[in-house]
Amino acid sequence: MPAPPDRPDLSVVIPSYDEEPNIRPLHERLTAALRGVVGNYEIIVVENGSRDRSWAILQELHRGDPRLKAVRLSRNFGYQIAVTAGLHFSRGRAVAVMDGDLQDPPEFLPALYARYQEGFEVVYGIRAVREETLFRKLAFKLFYRLFRFTANVRVPLDAGDFCVMDRRVVDALCSMPERSRFLRGLRAWSGFRQTGLPYRRPARAQERSKFGLGGMLSLAMDGLVGFSMVPLRLITIAGVASSVLALVGIVVNVVLKIISPSLFLPGFTQLNAVILLIGGFLFLALGVLGEYVGRIYEEVKGRPLYLIFQTCGIDPCRDESTKDPGPIL
Repeated sequence: MPAPPDRPDLSVVIPSYDEEPNIRPLHERLTAALRGVVGNYEIIVVENGSRDRSWAILQELHRGDPRLKAVRLSRNFGYQIAVTAGLHFSRGRAVAVMDGDLQDPPEFLPALYARYQEGFEVVYGIRAVREETLFRKLAFKLFYRLFRFTANVRVPLDAGDFCVMDRRVVDALCSMPERSRFLRGLRAWSGFRQTGLPYRRPARAQERSKFGLGGMLSLAMDGLVGFSMVPLRLITIAGVASSVLALVGIVVNVVLKIISPSLFLPGFTQLNAVILLIGGFLFLALGVLGEYVGRIYEEVKGRPLYLIFQTCGIDPCRDESTKDPGPIL
């Protein structure tokens, strides 16, 4: 379909949660970075149920800069869903996604956009240098390499959601119905021509990150379970291996009992060890199966991905994507 004549060249989607100290600096740095680089652009901030004055600041900024628009969700639906909401309302021929805490430097966005103009449908930022704690650095490195090993799609190492995507890629992402979303995995699964650019990811500008250990584990599970059958196959392999070992152990014990009954002293040490081994494996297997069943349960409920409470500068009934946006409260 031909693009609407008023379609921006670039839409910048920014999820925001309690980012009151960062909204104004982000807007200033982003508009300065895009000035003279992109002729017609829009900034879409998805206000994800913040408890501070974020929404009031966004309304004030919109009055001074109509290119800044905002969508206010009814509560915090999570980072991945907030990005999805922004993608649904984006209208640009290209769409950028970046964090609202200034860890994705706005000054690097023109480099991503320039690479996109060379003919790539997806240009993502590679976090070559991270100003994080040692624990978070090790956790992210471990996750990306574990995900690369187990996933059925090739997701680039150390690449987050900071990227520029073509309209066709965005429409493809919006058409995907799953609720446990891992956007960088969906982005890789979609194919198209993709490339990465390394950048330095600074520390958070204000206070500690809200993406704690629980959020990291949840995102990791969404990625691993959503794009891999390896955990289920490992359970099968472990089950077969434990059965073989148990059979071998039974045969060995019977033979030794026949040859030399005195070798076996009274006691339950061996029995307890076997019970603990099998019990631990069964609980692990139930946990992995529960993760998959839980995601099936979430999908079959058919609830909307998010609910819109209020918009600023956006027609809440507009549907630019191939998937309807969330209901309006």
